[in-house]
Amino acid sequence: MSANDGPSGPQTTSATHESAFLKACRREPVPHTPVWFMRQAGRSLPEYLKVREGIAMLDSCMMPELVTEITLQPVRRHKVDAAIYFSDIVVPLKAIGIDLDIKPGIGPVIAEPIRTRADLARLRDLTPEDVSYVTEAIGMLTAELGATPLIGFAGAPFTLASYLVEGGPSRNHERTKAMMYGDPELWADLLDRLAEITGAFLKVQIEAGASAVQLFDSWVGALAPADYRRSVMPASAKVFDAVAGYGVPRIHFGVGTGELLGLMGEAGADVVGVDWRVPMDEGARRVGPGKALQGNLDPAVLFAPTATVEAKTREVLDAAAGLEGHVFNLGHGVMPTTDPDALTRLVAYVHEQTAR
Repeated sequence: MSANDGPSGPQTTSATHESAFLKACRREPVPHTPVWFMRQAGRSLPEYLKVREGIAMLDSCMMPELVTEITLQPVRRHKVDAAIYFSDIVVPLKAIGIDLDIKPGIGPVIAEPIRTRADLARLRDLTPEDVSYVTEAIGMLTAELGATPLIGFAGAPFTLASYLVEGGPSRNHERTKAMMYGDPELWADLLDRLAEITGAFLKVQIEAGASAVQLFDSWVGALAPADYRRSVMPASAKVFDAVAGYGVPRIHFGVGTGELLGLMGEAGADVVGVDWRVPMDEGARRVGPGKALQGNLDPAVLFAPTATVEAKTREVLDAAAGLEGHVFNLGHGVMPTTDPDALTRLVAYVHEQTAR
């Protein structure tokens, strides 16, 4: 299998394969440090707010033409080195029939939380037909993106489990941890089911043309390393294993995961995302050799004057200077009230400062 082939045949054009983003993920020499932003598709862009007006979040994720437009907006505006597929981590759960909604200002809310062994029966397998709109949208996107790679994404089993068990976002994850500690067999079976669903969801995206995938474990920073290794890492590893044969870079990111960085790499990621709390050189030390790193400007820095943004960006680039592979990103997602022009200037600055 060549680097451009997946189990179902060629997936990535040679121009995309040679892009700065994919080269950095593979730890190869790059013409400049590639840049993309988590949550670049949406939120802060006026053109996004305009096309989404009056359309519920989950509905918008199921409309291929709208998904295509939203995914392309930041590529057009900011000249980022990669597009990230516009979706939400709960889309595969909705697709298999879980009764949930994304409430503005709150987040995903589950009508009937998963709390017992009988509830597991509601988590059926995900088929490509369940998410045919994803295949359609990615086909439209890859035709438009040309040499710009598309990153597919999914929520990691722990974070999905937390929403399902709590019934929505949670500050302390008390019900989640109560199940994890108090009924480890049920917990392991729940995460295993979610790993199957998530792996299937990422496969659909890769087979449709995504050039890389990112697994978001937004809430996993709530765990101690020993608990992560025992109770979460096997399921995350199962997701990464499910897509290993395609040869596309696999990125892993969580928030507040400074103590877990080595383990997150061990789970099977090719690229480990580092949030803004850990400098990139220290992140590299914790992750160990053989992995590229992604990150990690504090998203709040973008609200400071341009000279400050540039100085803080320089700190990130200097800390990342010795890395085998570095993808510049924020240490978390773009905040909704960020000035889009600040992001455009940041991309240009990183490209200019790192031109080889």
